Amino acid sequence: MFLQIVGVTIDFCNFQAVHCDNEIAGGFNPGEGILICGNHLTMQDEVTQVVIHELIHAYDDCKAKNLDWSNCAHHACSEIRAGHLSGDCHYKRELLRGYLKIRGHEPECIKRRVMKSMKANPNCSEAAAKDAMEAVWDVCYNDTQPFDRAP
Repeated sequence: MFLQIVGVTIDFCNFQAVHCDNEIAGGFNPGEGILICGNHLTMQDEVTQVVIHELIHAYDDCKAKNLDWSNCAHHACSEIRAGHLSGDCHYKRELLRGYLKIRGHEPECIKRRVMKSMKANPNCSEAAAKDAMEAVWDVCYNDTQPFDRAP
């Protein structure tokens, strides 16, 4: 089954529910598709959020010219966009994770989660990941495509 979204064709055969050994909820692998780690998700809302997050990565992979996932800035940008546009850092989710901050929680959460994700990129040291994230922050955080605005 296929779905056409903003000029990108999504093949639902490229979605896999798998058992993950790592402490991750899901992932996107170019050319392979979207993985959902069923053993780390307990509610439908969590599954929905992970799918949206990974679809942002898939969108970026399809739409960005010359996106290179081994490039720290490219990877950081997609993580910033996915964190911002998926609602991953909504205050309710942060509260459930044990983070309680009323103001400014979303950018802080996104930065924390970008760094967590980039640890898995063997091409990005912690310092390189942080520098890349800071360098692309404004442009990537404000890029809401394919949406009109962030949710």
